[in-house]
Amino acid sequence: MERRAFLKLAGATVAGAAATACSAAPPAQAPSSAPGTSLPPSTSVASPSGPPDWAALRKKVSLLLPGDSGYDKAKRVFNPAFDGLKPAAIAKCAKPEDVQVAVSAAARRVPIAARGGGHSYAGYSVPDGGLMVDLGGMSSVDVQGEQVVIGAGAKLKNVYATLGGAGRCLPAGSCPSVGIAGLTLGGGIGVLARKYGLTCDHLVSAQVVTADGKLRTASADSEPELFWALRGGGGGNFGVVTSFTFRTDPAPSVVSVFSLHFPAGSANDVLAEWQRWLPEAPPELWANVVLSGGSPVGARVSGCYVGDSASLGKLLNGFPGATRSVKQLDYLGAMKYFSGSENRQSFVASSRILGEPADPAKLTSILKSRRGMDLLVDGLGGAVADIAPDATAFWHRKALGSVQIYSQADARNRSVATDSVAEVVTGLGLDGGYVNYIDPALPDWMTAYYGGNVTRLKQVAKTYDPDKVFGFAQAVTPD
Repeated sequence: MERRAFLKLAGATVAGAAATACSAAPPAQAPSSAPGTSLPPSTSVASPSGPPDWAALRKKVSLLLPGDSGYDKAKRVFNPAFDGLKPAAIAKCAKPEDVQVAVSAAARRVPIAARGGGHSYAGYSVPDGGLMVDLGGMSSVDVQGEQVVIGAGAKLKNVYATLGGAGRCLPAGSCPSVGIAGLTLGGGIGVLARKYGLTCDHLVSAQVVTADGKLRTASADSEPELFWALRGGGGGNFGVVTSFTFRTDPAPSVVSVFSLHFPAGSANDVLAEWQRWLPEAPPELWANVVLSGGSPVGARVSGCYVGDSASLGKLLNGFPGATRSVKQLDYLGAMKYFSGSENRQSFVASSRILGEPADPAKLTSILKSRRGMDLLVDGLGGAVADIAPDATAFWHRKALGSVQIYSQADARNRSVATDSVAEVVTGLGLDGGYVNYIDPALPDWMTAYYGGNVTRLKQVAKTYDPDKVFGFAQAVTPD
């Protein structure tokens, strides 16, 4: 769930993106296996010497180099904090073959990262000195009956518009400029997750360019281990997804949205009630609670209900004393309601997982002196919890919610904001993290993001990217 949407309402590689959120003659197809069995490693290839031949690559694919017209705009991502990063080249890919050519030319020579929506919280989709594979030219959204085929460069605003017009629904995030790729590959928490599940739960297949330059189809029947890893294993790993095929549901005819505001000084009571209330609510209801730094700490609850406003009103009676706003909309209207701004914004963020109810006083106490910081607790449960933690790479199936620690920053106070977020993360006393809110400073990040799925993910990396072609600071690698 994107933080900006609710802040507004209240007051990244296998990938299409090296996230969060926001993208030669190949050897024989890599072997796959059932869970728990050993996959034989791929043959490692000796690293070539010297940089890629950019002039030769430019004859095969649209390529921008530093100094070219359009280069500075093409490398720009959502967070201005990463404007100083400078890729050696940007490949503007319009079809899978472009990605294959680009990856083959740069593999083992320079870092490679795909860029979908450009929302990686750590700027990983802008490889400094490396090759950015820009998937923006692959953004089609093609509804085919009960399925939809989406290019890895598509953004959520276009996905929702096309699906809504066809009367179909895919649970996803809220920020309109977030890319479908990074969102899906990290799991895909959104406002309809409790009813319909995560975005990755609807993935039927994906087209993937792996480190050997081969275009593979990953599905339950083809490359099943890679398919497993793509559903929550994080953007930036294993290859570059060029397109996704999802199953969809009929779009609900009515979605009621709401926002609750509370008197000053009630944050502890609000959080305590939210933690009791949401797990007992029907899966048609989704809600988050936002705690805003300051003295006193502010609190508000927002969300939606797949159903009419009268039924929703009864579910909200557990929060007496709140100023209540409720609207009954159609599916597309509800998705637009939650849309945040597409304007660029500098911020620092991290996350934790709320595995069980936490002490409200502990969470609010660390916010009292931190005006401009928010804790956004997004609810899980429902359909998310119906799937076993090891059935996909997304581990946090049984959690009550995810906690995002979010602080606005600018060039003058970014270091202060970074230190403050780090202190809050440590002070929360919670484990885990959501990879789509990726944080370079998160201790033991591999376990935090992937829990008991780490060993299997490493084995997938050993099979499909033994030479770390898609390596970056928080990549899943064989060792």
